[in-house]
Amino acid sequence: MIPVQMNAHKPDQTYLYLRVYEERIEGTVEITVGDLNDALGLGLDTEAYKPLNDDDEGVFPLPESIAKYLPEIRAYVLERVALSSPQFGEHPMRLTDPTILKLEMGTYVQTNFELDNIKEIPDALDIRYEIMFDTDPIQVCQMVVGHNWKAGIFNNESMSSLIFKPNDTQQQLDLTDGSMWKGFVALIKLGMWHIYIGLDHILFILALVLPAVVRRRNEPGELAQSTWQPVDSFKDAFLYILKIVTLFTIAHSITLSLASLGFITVSSRIVESIIAFSIALAAFHNIRPLINRGESFIAFAFGLFHGLGFASVLGEKGLGGEYMLPSLLGFNIGVEIGQVLIICAMFPVLFLLRKTSFYPKIIFYGSILLIVIAFYWVFERLFEIDLPVDDFLYKYWRKLMFKLGIWSS
Repeated sequence: MIPVQMNAHKPDQTYLYLRVYEERIEGTVEITVGDLNDALGLGLDTEAYKPLNDDDEGVFPLPESIAKYLPEIRAYVLERVALSSPQFGEHPMRLTDPTILKLEMGTYVQTNFELDNIKEIPDALDIRYEIMFDTDPIQVCQMVVGHNWKAGIFNNESMSSLIFKPNDTQQQLDLTDGSMWKGFVALIKLGMWHIYIGLDHILFILALVLPAVVRRRNEPGELAQSTWQPVDSFKDAFLYILKIVTLFTIAHSITLSLASLGFITVSSRIVESIIAFSIALAAFHNIRPLINRGESFIAFAFGLFHGLGFASVLGEKGLGGEYMLPSLLGFNIGVEIGQVLIICAMFPVLFLLRKTSFYPKIIFYGSILLIVIAFYWVFERLFEIDLPVDDFLYKYWRKLMFKLGIWSS
């Protein structure tokens, strides 16, 4: 299948989403309220369902004023959408709970379904799609594969696989364009991507890396400023920080696995707050050491909480139970690769600066800045308050990642 870039929902289009899992195929047909009025003469007030603000956007249960027309809407969809496969024949659409998608550009009624007669995932699906084509000859349908592990597709809403038009209502979707290896590689990329866009994870790594090119001359409990001596060996210092980050990876792998398998459940508010606090503690350790050479302990202890944060990513991507072992392995490898690449970018610069008179000040005031940012996040996350500085930080971080080609949407 040849993907076509689809930037966002458009009110003059309908959408067919398919989600291909290990042993089942789910889907959604999305039609705007206005199009349903045109097709079925429902007379619904299109203005009544528009989101009032950003918090009002998203997927919600179908309101009663639309639910009373549900039999007509379902009959219309079942009449005009059909899926089959050369291997198994017809795949009837078993309808599930309907929902409504509120967006600024339009409100969509979502007819959700699961395909029956799926003995195993077929190689291809033959799709007939005819919604709105007799009512509006300029209408098109974007068909999107939202999830397919073997094809390396997770939570996709921006790449269209097929486009249906009034003169092109029957097409075949190839499901063989994928493999376990392709899915595994996609999970590695997902782990790397999550590290690169996770500013809190990067700042935690920075707090650990800052003192890696120097050694303390003071005893625990003394202030760190002006008490550092530069290391002589690049190799030894680099291997030391790699050991610390590897301990971080081992720790988050433990809790990521336990949480993904359902053995641990912790409130995301608490987890995200502790992740922010870990930055503050690691930075404070640079100023007033808590434990002699305690970076390893800090990395491992708080890595356990970072793993719980990573688990929410896999859940958001629909990877709660599907191909769990390769998913966990690929994601963890991606996180480790991402961390190592970040260190490779930071470490040579810090090593060159280590003998300068101002490097102790970089550690001291850089750590102070990290503590301020961290406690800002702790306050925001613990009390679930959306403060403007956070939006500002992530806005420019996204811009930087976009320019580097890491954040593509």
